[in-house]
Amino acid sequence: MEAELMALATAGATALVQQMVGDGWERARTRIAAFFAARSGADPETVGEELEAAREDLLRAESVGDETTAGEARAEARIEWRARMRRSLLADPESAGELRSILEELEGGAGNPQPQHTTIISNSMHGGVHHNITLQVGTIGRVDRIGNDGVAGSGGAGGQDGPRP
Repeated sequence: MEAELMALATAGATALVQQMVGDGWERARTRIAAFFAARSGADPETVGEELEAAREDLLRAESVGDETTAGEARAEARIEWRARMRRSLLADPESAGELRSILEELEGGAGNPQPQHTTIISNSMHGGVHHNITLQVGTIGRVDRIGNDGVAGSGGAGGQDGPRP
């Protein structure tokens, strides 16, 4: 059960961070603030202000134009809100259905005509200190073409995915 709640918290935090820099932010802010407030006894507006502060941090990092800075800010926000979601879900496991409903609503919202799919990859390492390489690989975006050089390209403006010759 805890693994399922952690996966849901991870998906929720990922969706929340995506919404923070997207068009559906106000609706997401309202729904997520109400979710947290109902479990913590806090005022929804107070939680909304915390969400807004996190969003401002993300937007500020993205405005710098440095992908490393923006990526680190997104990762920090995901970690923070995943932990909060996890604690809320563990304290009230019955709220998992409500969070799933919120996520489905946010995925189907205006400004997001294509459904988004979240894949959760979790690794756990045990044992002492080893001097081996650990590599986790995933795909971000969709692959919609393969160029003459055999390198897959993405549909977005971010350029090519994968190594360049």
